[in-house]
Amino acid sequence: MARASEALSARTRAESIAPDRLEKLLGWLALAMLGFIVAAVLRGMDEWRTIPATVWLHLATIALALVLTPVLLWRVRGTRRHRQLGYLWSAAMMVTAITSYFLRFTHPGQLGPIHILTLLTVVLVPVLVVSARRHDVYRHRRTVRGLIIGALLIAGFFTFPFDRLLGHWLFG
Repeated sequence: MARASEALSARTRAESIAPDRLEKLLGWLALAMLGFIVAAVLRGMDEWRTIPATVWLHLATIALALVLTPVLLWRVRGTRRHRQLGYLWSAAMMVTAITSYFLRFTHPGQLGPIHILTLLTVVLVPVLVVSARRHDVYRHRRTVRGLIIGALLIAGFFTFPFDRLLGHWLFG
């Protein structure tokens, strides 16, 4: 009887860490967002010299997080490599979130609705790390999905309209 429960436990664990359809989709959406950002940055070459270092740091860390997202979602989980890349992804997300507070061009000194996602990121990244360290797969997975959807995709989408820098570069 113990062998049957051990086999079931191993199978359940393998299924719980295998990427599902949503995670596969989130990986592809992260790559699509990265593509839009790269296209915008390349189209904005003429203005590069006027862009503050904080913006470049913000763009670099978000690009790193977007590159790592499908790697972390699609590859084997629970390994040393996954943990190392996960810490790197988490650090990139925190730096991205913190630098976003310094990127107010249109209304200096004012925070916009997008900064709610920034605050959530600053709160949820530590939750993500702690849940991973505690091997709480359910909470870790749920937090990862929330951060990808909210902090990477939704916040990323809103960097293109409303006369924001990437939107200006891509569509202007």
